[in-house]
Amino acid sequence: MGDPGLFTPHSVTWQLHADPMMWVAGIRALYLQALHPRAVRGVLQNSDFRRDAWGRLRRTADFVGTTTYGTTEAAEKAGARVRRIHRMLGATDPDTGERYGVDEPALLLWVHCAEIDSYLQVARRSGFPLTDAQADRYIAEHRVSARLVGLDPHVVPGDRAEMAAYFATVRPKLSCGPEARVVDDFLLRPPTHPLLVPAREVLWRRVARLAYAALPPYAHDLYGRPAPEPAVVTRRLRATGTALRCVPARLRWQLPPKHILRAMDRLGPGARPAPYKLGR
Repeated sequence: MGDPGLFTPHSVTWQLHADPMMWVAGIRALYLQALHPRAVRGVLQNSDFRRDAWGRLRRTADFVGTTTYGTTEAAEKAGARVRRIHRMLGATDPDTGERYGVDEPALLLWVHCAEIDSYLQVARRSGFPLTDAQADRYIAEHRVSARLVGLDPHVVPGDRAEMAAYFATVRPKLSCGPEARVVDDFLLRPPTHPLLVPAREVLWRRVARLAYAALPPYAHDLYGRPAPEPAVVTRRLRATGTALRCVPARLRWQLPPKHILRAMDRLGPGARPAPYKLGR
């Protein structure tokens, strides 16, 4: 058997990251991450988010796919590349003039937790079968991905209780400033070819609104835009998850860069991700 990588086919991560609702979860993560003024400022001051947002989303998806399903060497190289880029970037607080690095541990921790929490919350609410113990295991597994971006794994939440405590601590630092409004506007109306505008209105907006609705209530309060009751959102997430999971996995996995198919070629058909394997 080839190199199983950092997570291996026996991990919760291996099964969960193959789920199609990860795309909805990724958009939820962007909405949540944008509420940390220092973190979102680091993004917007170092890239033209509106011009290259799709590229940024693809690069994030490629990083997650590589670290989940790639070889150990590929995952470590991906992490080193991210750390190298972050070391070169900084941002300026417009109110105080303070200059700071985007690789501040507090900022990396916020981005990490917002991402992992989004993946976990959307997956579970949409019907992906995870016990509480498996959810805790998933969070603990991602101390590995936290290390890859430059965090000390020992300061990263390792279960749901620690994650909840982290969010309770960081909430007073969150706000919906002008940078968050830029991200919000993009997610609702991403630039696209004029011929694709109708599809954007019909398809993309529904996905973006569902991702927004899946945010915690305090995030809705900060954005100032209401969302349906949590029970209604959960029903919509479950309906969407059920529909997307009806698409054959092999067909979904054909989308570039085909991380899962390459992992199965490397490790054999037994490495195929499937939720039922979590019970083994």
